[in-house]
Amino acid sequence: MAITTRSVEESCIAAKRASRELAGISTASKDAALEVTARLLGERSVDILEANAADLADERAAGLTQALRDRLRLSEDRIGAMAEGVRAVASLGDPIGEELERKTLAGGLDLRKLRVPLGVVAVVYEARPNVTIDCAALTIKSGNAIVLRGSSYAERSNGALAAVVREALVEAGIPEDAVLLVGGGREDLAELATQEGNVDLLIPRGGEGLKKALKEVATVPVIYAAAGNCHVYVHAEADLEMARRIAFNAKVQRPGVCNAAETLLVDAAVAADFLPGVLSDLHAAGVVLVGDERVRELAGDVEVSPATEADWSTEYLDLKMAVGVVDSLEEAVDHVNHHGTTHSEAIVTASEETSRRFTAAVDAAVVYTNASTRFTDGFEFGMGAEIGNSTQKLHARGPIGLRELTTYKYVVHGVGQVRE
Repeated sequence: MAITTRSVEESCIAAKRASRELAGISTASKDAALEVTARLLGERSVDILEANAADLADERAAGLTQALRDRLRLSEDRIGAMAEGVRAVASLGDPIGEELERKTLAGGLDLRKLRVPLGVVAVVYEARPNVTIDCAALTIKSGNAIVLRGSSYAERSNGALAAVVREALVEAGIPEDAVLLVGGGREDLAELATQEGNVDLLIPRGGEGLKKALKEVATVPVIYAAAGNCHVYVHAEADLEMARRIAFNAKVQRPGVCNAAETLLVDAAVAADFLPGVLSDLHAAGVVLVGDERVRELAGDVEVSPATEADWSTEYLDLKMAVGVVDSLEEAVDHVNHHGTTHSEAIVTASEETSRRFTAAVDAAVVYTNASTRFTDGFEFGMGAEIGNSTQKLHARGPIGLRELTTYKYVVHGVGQVRE
């Protein structure tokens, strides 16, 4: 197991020390550590799967929903996908040292703006063990140290995966404390969120409860990779067969993730033609449906319960979906902006003008036209992996990849200039 026995503060201090060395390590060394990580994931897959099976059998995981158990569960294919993601990160360009701007000032000073690591990134996350690998790969490549805090019910899985990365760091000549996994309860979470001077950025990946808990105590900078109450809006000029595929995929393909659609909105002009088929598809896939009165009238033999006001604002992370009929694009946009979490939103329409208006009016990190919301993902966006999806507007928005884990510094060269 790789969970440290140090206190949270001691772990953050150790990570800070490692980050200073990591900031100057060559791209070749960082890539070597990632290549070793990918190799060891394959070599240690039996141990990783044994640890994961123990987590799934533990009473701490007994109360999880099927969707959350799916997020916790590992397989040979999922471990292989992790290794593929690590190699994809290794293949990306190193952002550190990138020259963002250069100019000569009036007095002859040469000024350059260079991309540099943030330092220490702390990530708090829930059921998905693959986050351990994704986050470690991105921080290593971007020259940051990382302090990871996963769920207690994924403790063994996360420990086995973190041990793989730490072994790879040692083999590549990089301080193993560049990746640290901490445990602990709520009081330790509060301590992590108040490590000013040791933690440069905290990224929580979880629901609104985690977000609220951290907002009450955090004194370090936070980017919330928070809830995804995502919508698919079927416009009056949509290709209805396309819309049917997109709505089904956005809900069913993997319901327990933040970019799955939780609400389907359908224009009244096409509701009678569209809803019976898509509701039947969703029901056959096991989706529990709630809807407004017009939806229920068009549902036929498919059971659709009345939607409450709370349903429209709920991130289900499960096979449940709210369905509503709207009378216009403007009503759809108002609904999305009122109930959404600024994560990912989609419109299905053949009208370029309607697409433009929806894209401009909807407040979200990612807006799709004629595509499923399920593509909001660092790997899908060509980032190799992601630390999370930011629903904020400052510093980073959408998938958090390599460049979102950097800041910059000004480097100035002179020939003896002094200011008069």
